[in-house]
Amino acid sequence: MAATTVTDSGGVRIITEVIPATDPRAAQLASGSRPPAHAASSFQVRGFRKAQPKALGTIHIFTGIIHVCFGIILTVSEYGTPSIPVASGVFFWLGLLLLVSGSLLVESEKRDNISLVKTCCVVNMGVILSTLVATLVHATAITHNIPGCDTNTPYQLKAEWCFNAGNKVLSNGLDFMFVIFCLLEFCAAVAALAFGYDAVKQHNYTRMVR
Repeated sequence: MAATTVTDSGGVRIITEVIPATDPRAAQLASGSRPPAHAASSFQVRGFRKAQPKALGTIHIFTGIIHVCFGIILTVSEYGTPSIPVASGVFFWLGLLLLVSGSLLVESEKRDNISLVKTCCVVNMGVILSTLVATLVHATAITHNIPGCDTNTPYQLKAEWCFNAGNKVLSNGLDFMFVIFCLLEFCAAVAALAFGYDAVKQHNYTRMVR
């Protein structure tokens, strides 16, 4: 049997009813006070969307396409004497990683799935490390001569293009452009990882409290 108490406080009457655990209403109240799992997940994903994942994903997809396209062009044009970035394959593995990351970020804008946010965090962590490596590769290429122009002996003949200073300027400009792209991709990945980590941490905290 439920016990009821009445308390008057400041002109307000408070009626408290204690319901036994065997009362059917207790189960209804317990189920009604517990938020559904999908609602909690949706709340966490909305927090992640403050980072504008669709815009960040678009940046990654756009720069990823640029990396792959330039990788194909430079691989064909530098066949036989590849530069350091072409020899390392940085245009392809970084470009494909950016395409995957961008697609996941764009998809996270459409779906309320905390698992997708966790996947975005892992992939963007890879993007952060990859852009740092790519920046180092392009910076190293800037400090080196044009491929095929290094001579081991003082009397070794150089190719004709080695004496054209404009070729080195063009090569350095291209590498510098990709350094700028890497910095842009790094910032976008850091933003996605920071907001994603907060969303995942808040989601785990909610699950523990619940």
